Amino acid sequence: MQPQDHEPRGGISFKGSAGLVVAGSVVTLLLVALPAYRLFFVISVAIGVVVAGILYLWHKLKPVKSEHVDKRPLKLD
Repeated sequence: MQPQDHEPRGGISFKGSAGLVVAGSVVTLLLVALPAYRLFFVISVAIGVVVAGILYLWHKLKPVKSEHVDKRPLKLD
């Protein structure tokens, strides 16, 4: 089966900037309307910031050396 370029059945599809605006609007609406989502959002952002900080420090203290990088990972000739 080949992938086809057609609109999905049922529902609305937003692409590009419109999708980003709609996603941001939905998050904002949920944060304002439902207090339980605020706690979930704060915990999720905190976990993301901690993981990003750990990865930043890891790569700053242990940079990837060029000899550890496989120049041709698929071994295609």
